[in-house]
Amino acid sequence: MSNLTVAKFGGTSVADFDAMLRCANLIKNDPANRLVAVSASSGVTNHLVRLSQAEVSSQEQLEILNKIKVIQLNITKHLSAEEELNVLVNNLLADLANLAAQQSESHSLKTADSILSFGEQFSSNIFAEVLRSIDVNAQQFDVRQVMKTNSLYGAASVELDQVKANAQTILKPLLTDQVIVTQGFIGQDGLGNTTTLGRGGSDYSAAILAEALGADDLAIWTDVAGIFTTDPRIASQARPIPEISFDEAAEMATFGAKILHPATLIPAMRQNIPVFVGSSKAPESGGTRIQQSVDSNPTYRSIALRREQTLVTVKSPAMLHASGFLAKVFAILAKHELSVDLITTSEISVALTFDNPPNSTQSIITGVVVEELEQLCEVTVEHGLSLVAVIGNDMHLTKGVGRTIFDNLTPFNVRMICHGASENNLCFLVDEKEANPVVEKLHDCLFA
Repeated sequence: MSNLTVAKFGGTSVADFDAMLRCANLIKNDPANRLVAVSASSGVTNHLVRLSQAEVSSQEQLEILNKIKVIQLNITKHLSAEEELNVLVNNLLADLANLAAQQSESHSLKTADSILSFGEQFSSNIFAEVLRSIDVNAQQFDVRQVMKTNSLYGAASVELDQVKANAQTILKPLLTDQVIVTQGFIGQDGLGNTTTLGRGGSDYSAAILAEALGADDLAIWTDVAGIFTTDPRIASQARPIPEISFDEAAEMATFGAKILHPATLIPAMRQNIPVFVGSSKAPESGGTRIQQSVDSNPTYRSIALRREQTLVTVKSPAMLHASGFLAKVFAILAKHELSVDLITTSEISVALTFDNPPNSTQSIITGVVVEELEQLCEVTVEHGLSLVAVIGNDMHLTKGVGRTIFDNLTPFNVRMICHGASENNLCFLVDEKEANPVVEKLHDCLFA
């Protein structure tokens, strides 16, 4: 097989017919693009999240289903295969309505995952037809045939060996003479149930498929021209970064840069697959190339922001000069499959941060988790916090980094600081209401 690029298009890139047509032409203009993973059309996943929640009235369900239908039919009406596509859309909507009614009566995370998967099912079928409308030999493919996961609904883990085997035997032969359009975000467990990889998992899906197929490149097409020094919506002076190392980009993704899903770079790093991030709206504007080594390694590369953080503080005199306490705490967290982001300790207390993704159907720190921890110690749970991460190089060895950063934050209250564990970041928590001013202030200082 000649050069293979796996391309992923986000929700804004497939939001409407004009957006889909731009993306289709991107695929047509580069013969290396033979596998495409798409997100749901912009707005659809938000509707599905609501539909997946408990106690949604029948009337609201009908209203949501109609809103989703309008989004999809506003795209299909531009295509010669409109009638055929509308039959498919209506059939999917009927299945979705049945699941929504079932969810309203008896809520489950398994049903929620099935509901959330429909956005990508709609968009992949429609985008394949958009490609065919401009004379690209394209076929829709159900990624669940390949993307096998465990049964942790809502945040399933990929069974990589199975995915690699399936990709080679089922998917790769299809790529020789056509473009395959498939879904990001979704998979299937060993019981045949639909799973999701967590919000934003379309990027990760594309990266896993690129690794499994031994692709030469991974292209992430979104609505901005690459990765910026920070979110341009927060700091107007933010500027694009032409190239960035895997390590820096991984830190940015982990700590809130929305341009990439946190796990996206892991498969690319394992196989040393370069990743390009660009704008499907303005591909001529270039983008950011992410690869193993880059020409520049500045102390400060970017500032990332992650909202909706939960801070859990566990406190007990039993910690003092005692062994095994932290092991018990982390055993409880492991039991509930909770991942700690940052940790700081004192002699009798430990502070831990957890990411509570936007639009989650439940809080990541449940009452059950708190009750189990309270059997060991005093527990305090705080919400309404944001994590700010300054990303760069050799920050643990560079003199004056801490002073440069925190001298500029004297008007703000810093809740927690984590520095030294990584050479690529310095992180801290602030109140959600102060997050934007903090980022803007720091950006003016570090990137002026």
